[in-house]
Amino acid sequence: MTSTIVHSLVHIDGSFCEGGGQILRNAVALSALLSKPISIPNARHNRRPPGLRKQHEAGINLAATICSAETEGVHLASTSVTFKPGKIELPKTLTADPGTAGSTTLLLQVSLPCLLFSSSPTSPSQLTLCGGTNASQAPQIDYTQHVFLPFMKRHFGVDIALKIMRRGYFPKGGGAVFCSVPSLTRALPPVTLTERGPVRLVRGEARVGGLPFILAERMKNAARATLLAGGVSPTAIRINAVRESQEEAFGSGGGILLLAETDNGCVIGGSSVSTKSKAPEEIGNEAAEELLRNLRHGGCVDGYLQDQIIIFIALAKGRSTVKTGPLTDHTRTAIKIAEQMTGATFHLEENPSGFVIISCDGIGYTPSL
Repeated sequence: MTSTIVHSLVHIDGSFCEGGGQILRNAVALSALLSKPISIPNARHNRRPPGLRKQHEAGINLAATICSAETEGVHLASTSVTFKPGKIELPKTLTADPGTAGSTTLLLQVSLPCLLFSSSPTSPSQLTLCGGTNASQAPQIDYTQHVFLPFMKRHFGVDIALKIMRRGYFPKGGGAVFCSVPSLTRALPPVTLTERGPVRLVRGEARVGGLPFILAERMKNAARATLLAGGVSPTAIRINAVRESQEEAFGSGGGILLLAETDNGCVIGGSSVSTKSKAPEEIGNEAAEELLRNLRHGGCVDGYLQDQIIIFIALAKGRSTVKTGPLTDHTRTAIKIAEQMTGATFHLEENPSGFVIISCDGIGYTPSL
């Protein structure tokens, strides 16, 4: 007689902490990897309006396709989702398109963990993500390209190729990003990152599409002035202004990303996205001020990267230790979901001066045959 292990539903409160889309993304990704069915009531409870938007629907459906999942409640405005994963068989060639300016980077967040592990060697999966590339309420695609993916390569040995085919700005979207995701047959190594080292360079790009080049110049100049006022050496600042061609961008918009590189290989970001209600100078100032805040606390990762690495250190084999700035609600949410889904244990050492040491004993995940 043979027996089959049947996992009971794991119930995850969608109103916990930040109560937004990150709960959906992290829980669904871990559900697919670990073959644990989940139910999420109160989905996006703390957002107005609550419930799924088109980008969440597209992201969950993308993960469902990767792992042949059965789903319930995956539709616009739904406040309750059930996700019952099947087997992940790689490689995959997939396209996801919410039909809106929904963030391509958030689509990558839900799908990447699902594509990262294989029980036997295989060629990379190919992923085309459509929608918004530079929007508020999500990391810009430039951040993913220049901060998150280099972190994955440096610390986990995962070399994910990303190409921006076309930028899509809010509210039209219309962007397209291509990713090639290799899969691993081994567990991820732990991360030890506690010494940032001095800043040696602040580089960046202020960019516009469908708008006059002078607006990018004004963003750049404002950011530079704020960095100088914040004590950054003028010889360390290298910011370019860029105007995209009509073929390179859909719609009109812009933004700025600043990156501080340190002697120890850390990359700290600061960014802002253009809106009609804000002058270019305000956008440049916001990005520079965010970067300066991220530098002051002495952490090795910034606020955006802080929450994105939680899934991966929970899955890694051994103890990871990362020094960061004050914890965001997104990070507290990510830790809660990771502990509930994986059984990894986290320890937080919050220092009165502002920095936090995140330690995690990961589970050493490898896919079953």
